[in-house]
Amino acid sequence: MGTLLHRELDDAVADLRSISYPSAALIGLFQSISVIPGVSRAGATIVGGLILGLSRTTIVEFSFLLAVPTMLGATAYDMFKNASSFAPDQFGVLAAGFLSAFVVAIISIKFLLAYVRTNTFIPFGIYRIILAVGFALIV
Repeated sequence: MGTLLHRELDDAVADLRSISYPSAALIGLFQSISVIPGVSRAGATIVGGLILGLSRTTIVEFSFLLAVPTMLGATAYDMFKNASSFAPDQFGVLAAGFLSAFVVAIISIKFLLAYVRTNTFIPFGIYRIILAVGFALIV
């Protein structure tokens, strides 16, 4: 069992600036696996980065950075597609929702990065497996 668990290498890429362009492109390809329903975008990119030899903290940071253009594009498309559904007086509520989501995301990212520095992904993997089995039993 011990050989199945990821062990961070001593020479793991430990800095975002040290990620090569080919590695970044491969991690982006791993992200594309998340178009499969139920596959976590962050999980796919993190697994890809670990396979390519990045440290846990580096790939988690990169995964969050990789999410920014994805989420901005999806949000812009959704806003464009549904712009007629919003009344002018609703944009304040939309802005408040955006701001609160941004603050919560920053806090969550800081928590996860602190967690990853001292812990493995095993509890998260177990949680995902239990959740998947639970949903499979329900459906």
